[in-house]
Amino acid sequence: MTQKLTILFDLDGTLVDTAPDLMGAHNHVMKKFGYPQKSLGDIKHIAGRGAWIMMQRTFRDEIKDEKLKKEMVKEFIDYYAKNIDKGSKPIKGVVNFLEWAKSNQILMGVCTNKQEKLAIDLLKKINLSKYFEYIAGCDTFEFNKPDPRHLTNVIEIIGGSVNKSIMVGDSEVDSQSAQNAKIPFILVEEGYTEKNISEIPHKTCIKNFLNFQSFVKNYL
Repeated sequence: MTQKLTILFDLDGTLVDTAPDLMGAHNHVMKKFGYPQKSLGDIKHIAGRGAWIMMQRTFRDEIKDEKLKKEMVKEFIDYYAKNIDKGSKPIKGVVNFLEWAKSNQILMGVCTNKQEKLAIDLLKKINLSKYFEYIAGCDTFEFNKPDPRHLTNVIEIIGGSVNKSIMVGDSEVDSQSAQNAKIPFILVEEGYTEKNISEIPHKTCIKNFLNFQSFVKNYL
């Protein structure tokens, strides 16, 4: 039997522009606790590695009290969970591409450093969860990106093959994960990272998912 292609996707900044809701939760917390808020551009630079690291990057040296940090992160997650789909929208071309991929029996999974329950809830609320065989968050396994097992475990679970898989993401963490798993990496430009495109190893770049089918056909 011919092995089906597997495509793994990062979530934030790759499949979905979640920055508006991440900013809303972030600024809610900062305002409540009396600290400076951030712009959408700032959020895109510090997001992508999960809530704890995102908030650590905004705390920097300004907040040293570990108990306060944990309280603020909890407030962030609680608020974000209740407002997860207020402004988040699929990246241009995503829905049409996922429809095409599904109709061509391509296996698809999500590997995100967002908490699993938040990832599943978001994808359900914006009607994308139906396209994926499996959604793995930062807490699904005992490890997460850039550990290659975050990717290879999902490939195994959905019945794919590492030798016929590709990873689509928007950051150096996604790139490193794909490199570690020894699968090709496709970089979504203008994602949630401080790095330039030239600093993130990738096989090819895409601005969005319009006409992405023509690229994927090379792997079928």
